[in-house]
Amino acid sequence: MSAEKTIGLLGGSFNPVHTGHMILASFLSQYAGLDEVWLLLSPLNPLKPNPDELLPDMTRLRMLEIATRNAKGIDVCDIELSMPRPSYTINTLRLLSNRYPRRRFKLIIGSDNWKNFDKWRESQSIIDDFGVIIYPRPGYPVGRIFVDNVDVASAPQCEISSSFIRSGLARGKDMNFFLPPGVYDYIRKNHLYERKNQ
Repeated sequence: MSAEKTIGLLGGSFNPVHTGHMILASFLSQYAGLDEVWLLLSPLNPLKPNPDELLPDMTRLRMLEIATRNAKGIDVCDIELSMPRPSYTINTLRLLSNRYPRRRFKLIIGSDNWKNFDKWRESQSIIDDFGVIIYPRPGYPVGRIFVDNVDVASAPQCEISSSFIRSGLARGKDMNFFLPPGVYDYIRKNHLYERKNQ
């Protein structure tokens, strides 16, 4: 049997996926002791502000598939789309572990989320049973963390955001260099994120 692989799970709405996501995932897959990083697509949350800004699940999934088709060490995970909602990270990790017994999963979160991680459902179980990798986010410095099974990755910080991309697209800006190859073409071909007529 093949040796166990360690997979990092990087969750998000990916609305849309952009080069910042890909740079982070690539860095972590190569420098954080992981065999692969899976981009975990979060389903539409009707309780979030401005849910109408979020494209349908399958559209965002298609953009992820385009972004990762030639990406070494990066894959897409859509398991939460078929889980009961709201979906909790601990349930996702347990389901993935059951489904892929030869994989070891670790959660990847930004330093902004680490500040409130103790409020996550069964946060200690996530740490104890799976492990957490923290990457830096602008404005949320990470000092030394003395918690077993929690690591800090000195990943490059990228201030590109999905909201910046959406705003640029709505204003007719050329966002080609901010998006993974093929994603910009897909967005333009399908008229995504264009400003709606008032």
